[in-house]
Amino acid sequence: MRLPSTVTALLAGIVMIAPALARAQEPVKSFDQLSTRLKPGDRVWVTDARGQEVEGRIERLSAGALTLDADAPTKFAAPDVRLIRESKRDSLRNGTLIGLGIGGSLAAAWCIAAAADNSPEVSAGVECFEGTVVFAGLGTLFGLFIDAASPGKGAVVYRAPGAPGHARLSIAPVITPRAKGAAVSFTF
Repeated sequence: MRLPSTVTALLAGIVMIAPALARAQEPVKSFDQLSTRLKPGDRVWVTDARGQEVEGRIERLSAGALTLDADAPTKFAAPDVRLIRESKRDSLRNGTLIGLGIGGSLAAAWCIAAAADNSPEVSAGVECFEGTVVFAGLGTLFGLFIDAASPGKGAVVYRAPGAPGHARLSIAPVITPRAKGAAVSFTF
């Protein structure tokens, strides 16, 4: 049996994005479920009912309260918590690869320009080598540095019922014997 190329491409796309979708977890629905996602020692950002954000490590976690070891131990009762974000150490790989891609693109442009130059003083091979070392190397270093310098806040672990959320766009493939397409959903 031979699959049409559209279905094959769609299945390949799903296989490639499946790990990212599996990692993206929905926030827990109630405060007493936090222990399934967080444990003492985890670094989090807690936004309280007044909109103030406190960063710290979890000291104690129970079904009705959360205590952070911040500048001073801070206890939050469950009704006072609007949002909790966890901090997961980001791999430096993505920033490094983005920097390499940008630097590599500049190196390719440099090589094309060197190859197009017909003057006897310019050796296209030497210019391509130098451009690759300089642009790709610097791009990789800048990407690594920028990724390391911006740790960022992680995923939302808990959002209180009724608390304002963020807009969300969902796209899902639709494959039937008579139609192929995508279902798009936007919520806010």
